Amino acid sequence: MLCIGHRGAMGHAPENTLKSVAKALELGAPWFEIDVYYVDGHLVVMHDSRLERTTNGKGHIFDKTFSFLRTLDAGQGEKIPTLEEVLDLTAARAGINIELKGPGTAEPVTKLIRKHLDKNWDINKFLVSSFRHSEIAEVKRLDRRIRTGALIARRYLDNAAFAQKLGAFSVHQSIRHISAEFVADAHQRKLRVFVYTVNCPEDLARMQALGIDGVFTDYPDRVLNFLRDKTGPSYLSEAQPSFRD
Repeated sequence: MLCIGHRGAMGHAPENTLKSVAKALELGAPWFEIDVYYVDGHLVVMHDSRLERTTNGKGHIFDKTFSFLRTLDAGQGEKIPTLEEVLDLTAARAGINIELKGPGTAEPVTKLIRKHLDKNWDINKFLVSSFRHSEIAEVKRLDRRIRTGALIARRYLDNAAFAQKLGAFSVHQSIRHISAEFVADAHQRKLRVFVYTVNCPEDLARMQALGIDGVFTDYPDRVLNFLRDKTGPSYLSEAQPSFRD
């Protein structure tokens, strides 16, 4: 199973902040996930469309200017970061799953990824996902090289067929709805299966038994320790860092 830090390492630091990303890197997470909106011409890293839960601000993110958003405290004195700041901090040391949260995110995210590919980043270090399937379809239209992940939070009668039709690389299912049938169907369609959010040892054991390809976790250290106990350090160093076919 691939260990993917959830919103950085949000069990240890304020979610979707540079501090959280730095913690994921410090813990050795080979991948992490962050959430992105396109606001006032900038790609800002934040999960909610409203400000109250994760910042000291109020109101809807799209009603604010970028300069105002940057004055807010996103926890422990952290600013709301931009996607470019996250990429600069990461410096290609880990893979990044960029989740597109709002409308109109596909094009600017694709452009930024291309910019970093020109800086010799490995395209296998990027995965773009969304519950907005039209956005990931747009990413594939703009650049078919970029791998995409289709997010869902319910069961589908045809299991993972929708993700195959989207040309996705992976399908991201809630731990509440994952099943052996779904995993088998996705794998038959050559799709990776990633599950969110997995933090407890018993859930990790269940995911491993189901043959899950990766888990999103608030605590990357817990997952890495679990995998180390199960498979040994050589697996962690050799098998996790990328999604090469």
